[in-house]
Amino acid sequence: MSLPPYHWWRTVFFLIPAIGVYTVVLGTASLLSTFVDRRGHFAHRCARAWSWLILKTTGVTVEVHGALPPADRSYVIASNHQSIYDIPVIFWTVAMQLRIIAKASLGSFPFLGWHLQRAGHLLVDRDNPGAGVLKKMQRMIAQQASLIIFPEGTRSRDGVVGRFKGGVFLLAIDSALPVVPVSVSGSRHVMLKGRLMTCPGHVRVTLHAPIETTGMTRADARALAARVHDIVAAEVAHD
Repeated sequence: MSLPPYHWWRTVFFLIPAIGVYTVVLGTASLLSTFVDRRGHFAHRCARAWSWLILKTTGVTVEVHGALPPADRSYVIASNHQSIYDIPVIFWTVAMQLRIIAKASLGSFPFLGWHLQRAGHLLVDRDNPGAGVLKKMQRMIAQQASLIIFPEGTRSRDGVVGRFKGGVFLLAIDSALPVVPVSVSGSRHVMLKGRLMTCPGHVRVTLHAPIETTGMTRADARALAARVHDIVAAEVAHD
């Protein structure tokens, strides 16, 4: 029987413990900061530091194309999803106040979940996903933060961008927020779906021009999803 490859040993005995330390230390700093900074801005700086450390420790380099939109308003950042590394990649490369949407049960997870709960992220009850979401969105906008969404709903196994679900775009339409399409290529090679092994790699991130949603209705959500999908998919390399 052959032994697991080098990167498996590196992941299990070095990378996972290192990320655990980063999460505890920066999660604690994030939690403490929310008692004096209720907007969650310093907590987001902790999240960016956590992301940078993960990428640096793993050996992931990121190439960014396109420009950030003006920072005077909030946005919905819509990205394709290749790997769990997409979150640290976007948090580090998109230098804006960012929040994610996640299931409410994560809020009780030590350090990481506590950070999500205290720092203004959108924790949604799966049994009643619409409950309080708009109120949470308005709170996020008041914090001058933007929301990251992965409209495919799951990670791609082969890098091909799946269909974007229209439901998540209702958040942008109901809140009249512009949607910023983001294309991520190469992150799936860092950690393939279903594989407990990470490898160094190079990721390309492309930031596209914002799409205004002012004047759109909820009936436009599917068309908006298809439009954003086509923009994102056109820049994703199928390697």
